[in-house]
Amino acid sequence: MTKTWAVLHDRDARLCLTGVLVSGFGTSALWLVSGVWVKDLTGSDGLAALCMLAMWLPTLAGPLLGTIADRVRRKPLLIGGNLLMAALLPVLLTERVAVVLAVLLVYGTTGVVLDAAESALVAGAVAPSLLGDFNGLRTAVNEGMKLVAPLAGAGLYTLYGGPAVALLDATTFVLAALLYRGLRVREDGPGPSRRTPFVEGTRHIWAHPALRPLILAGAGTMLCAGVNGALMYAVIDGLGHSPAYAGALYAVQGAGSVAVGLLSGPALRRLGGRRFAGYGIVLAAVAAGLRAVPSDPLALVCSAAVGLGLPCVLIAALTAVQRETPDALLGRAVATANTLVFAPNVLGLAVGAALVEPVDQRPLSAVLGVVWLVSSVPLLQRRARAERIASRSPSDANPA
Repeated sequence: MTKTWAVLHDRDARLCLTGVLVSGFGTSALWLVSGVWVKDLTGSDGLAALCMLAMWLPTLAGPLLGTIADRVRRKPLLIGGNLLMAALLPVLLTERVAVVLAVLLVYGTTGVVLDAAESALVAGAVAPSLLGDFNGLRTAVNEGMKLVAPLAGAGLYTLYGGPAVALLDATTFVLAALLYRGLRVREDGPGPSRRTPFVEGTRHIWAHPALRPLILAGAGTMLCAGVNGALMYAVIDGLGHSPAYAGALYAVQGAGSVAVGLLSGPALRRLGGRRFAGYGIVLAAVAAGLRAVPSDPLALVCSAAVGLGLPCVLIAALTAVQRETPDALLGRAVATANTLVFAPNVLGLAVGAALVEPVDQRPLSAVLGVVWLVSSVPLLQRRARAERIASRSPSDANPA
């Protein structure tokens, strides 16, 4: 854990993590409240669902939007993007549904660009040997905010309405911009010319022997995670609980994700990215399959195990992209990786939603566990051992 603490002692890494915490709090709060707000304004479930879609849809344009993070300086981009959203969110005080949806679409678009810029900037500001620790801590912070912020947002909404949550989120964007302004990073000028194609990020990932299997495994994992999420309420029905029991299961899962985020740096150094990701997939797959057994204690354990296993491949994939991608291409590579990994989650949710009514949940969970387990096989081949050795820093391989 020594190197994990070294990340927290690094000024730039600490500022970035604090920025993630602050902006993540506001985003998680608005993510929940926006749908509730539109539902209250219109009474329409469809329009409420469109809020989630508007924030997520720009992820599909990741390869194109990531180009922005390669063509301008990333620190000013982070500052400007956060200030843009801080200025735009007060428009939601009009409480017009069309305005809300338009702002959320810009919100999602800006988020894709800022995620790419932040990941690319961190890769240059943090030592390569500490990137796994940083990404793990970033995951822990994000998951922690998902546990706290929606409750705070719901409480604020109940007391003061949607405009108060919008202003809270705008404030977090201002604070994040101030934190990013304090970064002491030196950036070269923008790298690619206007003729550099945005698909270069995809080409780089697909041609790279270390990145391709991790990204494919991440996509498969998020596909299965989507199906697993769609089965959640059927699992709860099988246990004989009300839908509110989902809160307990999600809380336990979130706690597991926070825990693995704190441990991921040492685990990546010991196991290497492929094996760390593979073991995480195995854990999540077994847990998903065991949800076929109707047992309260087992359901809680399985939720914790999914929380522990699911982030492993995501952390390993992002860390590998940051380490193995030239700086001039990093914004596109990160955004492309996010698109390839997270887009299948929506497909998985759709598949699960289509199957959960006509097919019993227990065999579905069992089959899902087997299919999910198969996706770990390419990562656990012998090459993972060579990668573990190669991923060690010089100081690890040659101790004084």
